[in-house]
Amino acid sequence: MARQLPPLNGLRAFEAAARHLSFTIAAEELFVTQAAISHQVKGLEDALGVPLFRRINRGLLLSEAGQTLFPAVRDGLDTMASAVRQLGDNNRQGALTVSTLDSIASAWLVPRLGNFRERHPDLDVRLTMGDALVDFARDEVDLAIRYGRGTWPGCKVQFLMSEEIFPVASPDLIASGPAIEHPRDLAKYTLLHDTLPEGWEDWFRAHGAEDVKPDGSIRIEHSHIIVQAAMAGHGIALGRSVLVRDALATGRLVRLFDISVRVGYGYYIAGAPGTWDNPRIKAMRNWLVDEAALTQQDKEINFSYEMSEEAGKD
Repeated sequence: MARQLPPLNGLRAFEAAARHLSFTIAAEELFVTQAAISHQVKGLEDALGVPLFRRINRGLLLSEAGQTLFPAVRDGLDTMASAVRQLGDNNRQGALTVSTLDSIASAWLVPRLGNFRERHPDLDVRLTMGDALVDFARDEVDLAIRYGRGTWPGCKVQFLMSEEIFPVASPDLIASGPAIEHPRDLAKYTLLHDTLPEGWEDWFRAHGAEDVKPDGSIRIEHSHIIVQAAMAGHGIALGRSVLVRDALATGRLVRLFDISVRVGYGYYIAGAPGTWDNPRIKAMRNWLVDEAALTQQDKEINFSYEMSEEAGKD
C-alpha cells in the first residue's frame, strides 16, 4: 500500500516552526519568507484537517494535534538527514571533521595531531571550534569533544579523560616573588580564575584554608587563556590537569602543591548513532582514546582529596 504523506515542504516548515514556536525564526532557518512558512503550514493543516498551532497573544503554541505530530516529524527528518549524511561520509576521501573546545584543542589535541597523521596518513582532519553541543543531524561534523558529565540525549558518548585541579605558576614568577610554603602564602599573589564550576574555593577548602583572601584576582573566560596568562607571569592559576600537562613537562609552568581536587566533570567524545562505527570515525575515536590513556598515565599527579558528590553537582 502506498504511503499517504503530505508534501515534504509542509512537514519541514511545520517542524521548524514547532521547534522554535516562531514562523519568523523558521523562515530564517529555511531561507524562505515568513509568508511562505505560514502558507506551507496552512496547506499541511488543510491536508490533515486539523489545526497544528494555537495563536495566542501574537505567539505560537502547538495544538494537541501538533504535539502529537511534532516528535514523529522531527525524528523522521533527523533520520533522513542522518542517512543522507552517512552516504556522503562513505564517499568522502578520508575527511574527518572534529568539533572541539578551544581549550583542549590548543593545549592537548593540536600538539598530538601529528601522531594521528602518522597512524592514518590517508585521513585528512578538519577542526572546528565551539562550546555548544553539535546537532549531528544537521551540522557537517563527525565527532565532538566536549566537557561535562557525558549526558547528551540522542548522541553516542564515550568517556575520554578525567581532570584534577591544582595551583601552577611560571617559575620566573615564583623565583622573584614572596616565598610559598603554605597555601595561605598564595594570598600574596594575584590568582587567576576561569568560569568553570570548580575553582579556587574548592582547592582552598581541600587544604583547610577557606578564609584565604588573595591580594588580587583576574577572571578570564577561557581556561586555555588562563594557562597562557600563568606562563606569562600574570599570576598563579588553578591548573586543570589536561590543559597544563605539556606546560609542566616543558618547564613553562611549575606545580606548587601536591594536593589536587578531582572535579566532577570530564572530557567526552560525542557522535551520531548512525555514523558512530563508520571506519574513519572509529579510527579517530580509537586514536583519541589511546592518546587520552597515555596522557592519564602521567604519575606526576596524585590526588589526595576528592570533591564530594554534592560539591560536584551542576
